[in-house]
Amino acid sequence: MKIIGLTGSIGMGKSTTAAMFRDAGIPVYDADAAVHAAYDVGGVAVAPVGEAFPGTVRDGRVDREALRNAVLGKPEAMAKLNSIVHPLIGRSRAEAFEAATASGADMIVLDVPLIYETGGEKNMDAVIVVSAPAEMQRARVLAREGMSPERLDAILAQQMPDAEKRKRADFVIDTSKGLEAARTQVTEVIAALRKPSP
Repeated sequence: MKIIGLTGSIGMGKSTTAAMFRDAGIPVYDADAAVHAAYDVGGVAVAPVGEAFPGTVRDGRVDREALRNAVLGKPEAMAKLNSIVHPLIGRSRAEAFEAATASGADMIVLDVPLIYETGGEKNMDAVIVVSAPAEMQRARVLAREGMSPERLDAILAQQMPDAEKRKRADFVIDTSKGLEAARTQVTEVIAALRKPSP
């Protein structure tokens, strides 16, 4: 089974693209969704995160805004958070692999925002980068509730520049031309990944 990384900076259309792979019958493991579940009531990360970052747990769940404020722009705090969350998420990812293997899937897509930033590409058979022009990215993200230019800049500072991601990618899906164009690209990428190696 091939392991395919799907990544892209904030506002590039990664979640929508992941859904297109899912619609095509490819199992998709969504790292963000796994983190959300781990942070929710009864989630495996609630107690350890609350202990490491006092004041970030409210009503039995991790307050993502409070946690973001505790780690954004603070490399040591971010490293501490990652050391707590990554092993927990690793378990849910292993379960997704087992389910995909059991279903007879020939590939699984790992939807991970920070593949290159964490060196995760070394564990992938191929990496797909979802991309769009910078002005379109900014417009999409700033249209989100609670987003400000300052907060966007802080998030982008944590992410590898889009141009660098595109350069390293095995495939690039351009989401600037609409949903159908993106869906066509997804179909082409799946076909290319299924081609036997020479």
